[in-house]
Amino acid sequence: MGRRGVRAPVGPLGQRGGVDAVRVRLPHDPAGAWPTVRDHLVARYGSAIGAARVDAMFAQGAFVGPDGRPVPADEPYLAGRYLWFHRDLPAEEPVPFPVGVVYRDERILVADKPHFLATTPRGRHVTETAVARLRRDLGLPQLQPAHRLDRLTAGLVLFVVRPGDRGAYQTLFRDRRVRKEYEAVAPYGPGPGLPVTVRSHIVKERGVVAAYEVPDAAPNSESRVGLVERRGELGRYRLVPETGRTHQLRVHMNRLGLPILHDPVYPVVLDGDGPEDFSRPLQLLARVLEFSDPVTGRPMRFESRLRLSSWR
Repeated sequence: MGRRGVRAPVGPLGQRGGVDAVRVRLPHDPAGAWPTVRDHLVARYGSAIGAARVDAMFAQGAFVGPDGRPVPADEPYLAGRYLWFHRDLPAEEPVPFPVGVVYRDERILVADKPHFLATTPRGRHVTETAVARLRRDLGLPQLQPAHRLDRLTAGLVLFVVRPGDRGAYQTLFRDRRVRKEYEAVAPYGPGPGLPVTVRSHIVKERGVVAAYEVPDAAPNSESRVGLVERRGELGRYRLVPETGRTHQLRVHMNRLGLPILHDPVYPVVLDGDGPEDFSRPLQLLARVLEFSDPVTGRPMRFESRLRLSSWR
């Protein structure tokens, strides 16, 4: 929706590699800083891609209006005007694992996301994401996730096939009406008696890799942790989050002195600038999703077909 409840026009550009075109709505310009559309787009994107690249995109007819026609660089600026374009997609290292499909009907699709694959485009991960792959592979251009799973975590993700149904399924997660169960491999140690419920106040700042806990602050996260099985110095744990804070399970396991195997952030943030080491995935798996379908009322339960590599 646009401002004041005005619905944005349908975009004229199809997806490219399973990725939607960028939609831009030109903002108000009371000071008259942008005489032309080009002036605004250079101000908006020039620091990221350079003015020369913006000019090249105009020359290629890359910026289009609602009718699909190219917008000229010297078009007078008009606040509220909608534009679309396809951004330059970065070169990405392919994630060498498939996205499994656990369940599919006319409304939803439950996928088994592998380790190292982001759920949705973000930062340098755009085409190598679960949603982009599934859109391309299954011919479902309107597919959208109802929630997100960390890039380094494997397991179940619920997608919605039709945009009109997305709100109903997102509401399930917002209102905590989805039971999620995870599995993790971590050191076996004397630690606290298990099972145990961990509560704390977790803060995750944008641009900062690691989340942190605030002592004595009101808890905003809760996880139940239990030991399922022991093999020598390792344990297999069942984790049931009651809330959904970023990195919650990883933070809580670390707090218990049981950091999840191959975690590159907890307890120590490792250098993440090099190539991925696909042989050492984070040993955390979203294993179970349970909910009552908001459309049919049917109880739904899904279990991942993936297995953690350190416990086979």
